[in-house]
Amino acid sequence: MRVLAPSPEAFAEAAQVLRAGGVVAYPTETVYGLAVDPHNADALTRLFEVKGRPDTNPLLLIVDSPLQLDAVALPLSPRARRCAEAFWPGPLSLVLAAVPGLAAAIAPAGKVCVRCPGSEVARALCTAFGGAVTSTSANLSGEPPATDAAGASLAGVSLVIDGGALPPSAPSTVYDPDTGTVFRAGAIAAEALEAIG
Repeated sequence: MRVLAPSPEAFAEAAQVLRAGGVVAYPTETVYGLAVDPHNADALTRLFEVKGRPDTNPLLLIVDSPLQLDAVALPLSPRARRCAEAFWPGPLSLVLAAVPGLAAAIAPAGKVCVRCPGSEVARALCTAFGGAVTSTSANLSGEPPATDAAGASLAGVSLVIDGGALPPSAPSTVYDPDTGTVFRAGAIAAEALEAIG
């Protein structure tokens, strides 16, 4: 396992690991996450093995900008677009209509959960890879999420991007803009989402 500080070279190496089906740990604005290529079935299996988590729990994705949504989500509704414009980059995960063909672990019931994170490191990873990556917390199932590189260095992770120790923070809010449903309360208050109209 390699542990690298954020740099263009580290992101390029991480992108190579992802393209080869490997697992990369990286900091988000809340906790460390685990990235794999969401279009690679073997990589998804490997990710669930690393976490010791059943593959029935859906995985969230991150993108570097709304431009990377096309490969994973159908065109945004006007309300979803307003939410993205208001809160991205940031800790808002939007539940969107998924493009056909995504794995069930990514898009159960035809919906995919996507965030453009506030973390520059996380966005740079997506940029280097050229698309969305998974963003499930770096921890064994049932354990607290990792907040530093040491905690994210799980067996089966090929590369860790060390963004330092992360301060305690609320998780991202998980929200379906088209039904108005908050699936997980978090950093973005429900009142702020309702005000989008």
